[in-house]
Amino acid sequence: MKTPFVTLEQVKDIVKTYPTPFHLYDEKGIRENARRLYKAFAWNKGFKEYFAVKATPNPFLLKILKEEGCGADCSSLTELMLSEAVGLTGSDIMFSSNVTPPEEYKKAYELGAYINLDDYTHIDFLEQLTGIPETIFCRYNPGGVFGLGTDIMDTPGEAKYGFTKKQLLKGFVRLKDMGAKHFGVHSFLASNTVSNEYYPELAKILFKLAVEIKEKTGISLEYINLSGGIGVPYYPDQPGNDIMVIGEGVRKAYEEILVPAGLGNVSIFTELGRYMLAPYGCLVAKAIHQKHIYREYVGLDACAVDLMRPAMYGAYHHISVLGKENEPCDYKYDITGSLCENNDKFAIDRMLPEVEIGDYLVLHDTGAHGYAMGYNYNGKLKSAELLLKEDGSVAMIRRAETPKDYFATFDFCDVLKDMKGI
Repeated sequence: MKTPFVTLEQVKDIVKTYPTPFHLYDEKGIRENARRLYKAFAWNKGFKEYFAVKATPNPFLLKILKEEGCGADCSSLTELMLSEAVGLTGSDIMFSSNVTPPEEYKKAYELGAYINLDDYTHIDFLEQLTGIPETIFCRYNPGGVFGLGTDIMDTPGEAKYGFTKKQLLKGFVRLKDMGAKHFGVHSFLASNTVSNEYYPELAKILFKLAVEIKEKTGISLEYINLSGGIGVPYYPDQPGNDIMVIGEGVRKAYEEILVPAGLGNVSIFTELGRYMLAPYGCLVAKAIHQKHIYREYVGLDACAVDLMRPAMYGAYHHISVLGKENEPCDYKYDITGSLCENNDKFAIDRMLPEVEIGDYLVLHDTGAHGYAMGYNYNGKLKSAELLLKEDGSVAMIRRAETPKDYFATFDFCDVLKDMKGI
């Protein structure tokens, strides 16, 4: 079962000030989850979580995570700027980018961020732009396919990211010759894994790589970044990850592989986004239309602008009808938005309690890659973001867009000077 962290009574109170649709985040849940992560890796004295800013780029949420000891994983200029704005600089930022524009490397260097190179050719590119920093990371792509047991999790060999092993060994030697003194490796092999085995298996690959690097180059890595990939159970009957079991699995691999090789002081980093925030955010929308043709439709005041994942690749998000959580799900609906695209559907053939006009629906697990992936097709405007604070009060942490925001990029001319209402 999935239970909303907000009740019908709370939503009725919220909408007196903030109309639907809106994204709502649970501060208590976010903080407790961050503390669990740090507890799971407390055995590693250098452990640090670099929250994947792309998942939920909101400064209010970044500040909460910063207070819980997290840094920022950035992959663009604006994400670097956002992190700087909340007081994250230097080693609190990990910059992992690809096909990286010059100004982005320059900004990362200016901030003193850890720079994670994506390609062998980026060594010379960075040297010419800023020089090589004393601490540098390289992203590893082992190629082939990655699986757990007989299950194929992903295909790194088809991904555009990272160095081959041969390039990595050569790259670290070159970087050392160019003045680098401290080295780290990073890798991301699979997305949204709901398996306690993923991180330990990835850790084994990278720990063995670290030993090989030391043996073949004489370079002892100081940092190993396991990146993201720990997922969340979007389906209500799907068991979730146990971060304590995951942390213990990584610890065992660390002691079995790194410690005997004289690499017992390596700091472990993570770059989690979905795991950190997805379950602690939801999209709250109102049923405003019903349609009875070849299928039964419920139309919401939200659309794919507010949550793109279902339209983009058929992702499942559980739906609760507030106030009807304990009623039987004996009605079959397509839950839709108002875009002029037939894929603007939050759910297809979803069994729910009877939905009536005016009902409030909660779409679960939108705290990561929810608001962030929104767009403005059809001239639709993105909704507000709200924070359910630990004391039960609600604060707006991003206002809803207005037509003025939509037309703002025409402010260089007067073509819209006579438009009313902006």
